[in-house]
Amino acid sequence: MTYQEEIRTRRPTRKRTSPFRWTFADGSSPIAPHVVSMTWRNGLFVNWPVDPDALRPHVPDELTLETRDGEAWVSVLPFVLTNAGIRGTPPALRTAVAELNVRTYVRYRGDPALFFFSIDVGTPLVAGVVGRTTRLPVFHAHMRVGATDESVAFSSVRSQLAAGARPQFERTTAARFSASYRPDGDVFEPKSGSLAHWLVERRRFYAPEAGGVLAGEIAHDPWPLQPARVTIEENTMLEANGLPEPTGEPVAYYCDELPMTGSIPRRLRDR
Repeated sequence: MTYQEEIRTRRPTRKRTSPFRWTFADGSSPIAPHVVSMTWRNGLFVNWPVDPDALRPHVPDELTLETRDGEAWVSVLPFVLTNAGIRGTPPALRTAVAELNVRTYVRYRGDPALFFFSIDVGTPLVAGVVGRTTRLPVFHAHMRVGATDESVAFSSVRSQLAAGARPQFERTTAARFSASYRPDGDVFEPKSGSLAHWLVERRRFYAPEAGGVLAGEIAHDPWPLQPARVTIEENTMLEANGLPEPTGEPVAYYCDELPMTGSIPRRLRDR
């Protein structure tokens, strides 16, 4: 079953979350209205430890690269977004799209967050609109997603040009990812202080933008994770983003479904 077919047969089973304003660790509170909503499905977190000294040059100076036990971490996330669109719009104006993210872990003004190196999207129209309206590092990729009751098969091959034709984000290495994965254990909510919680429970994100940094927020319930069994056939996503090679074996988690809301990214303005 493809993700387009799946959206017509499945319905969200978890409650929808309401947007709210986050406060930084220093007590300030930026205004970030959550104008979009969507439901994550059939998603995988594949996380690798990397040398923080090798990764630090790839993160903007405004952000602090976060480490755990002396290691930085880079993650590749294949998943599908369904019922995606502006909050409050009817189903006819919603869409489903496959996505593949590459990210690491940072802090800004004491607040834990994500930093996105690239966002590959499986629909050219969506990639173009999102890339031009948000200025995020969005690329169109040719993606195939097949989901059964037992496993998910996901493949992605990036097109030559990024959405919006922004050459500053282009790399010479072809960006490819192909994997099959499935849940391999009971659902759990990550406990505070655990590696799983450190890797997934972050509600702010940052991304590169020519001459600056973009900032945005998401809101959702705690991630309902499961251990994942993964077979990666091909992965050049780290190399395509110019990132260092992993220093250890990956840690993987699966999430079947989670509704969420998000803000439109804005240019980061430091104090």
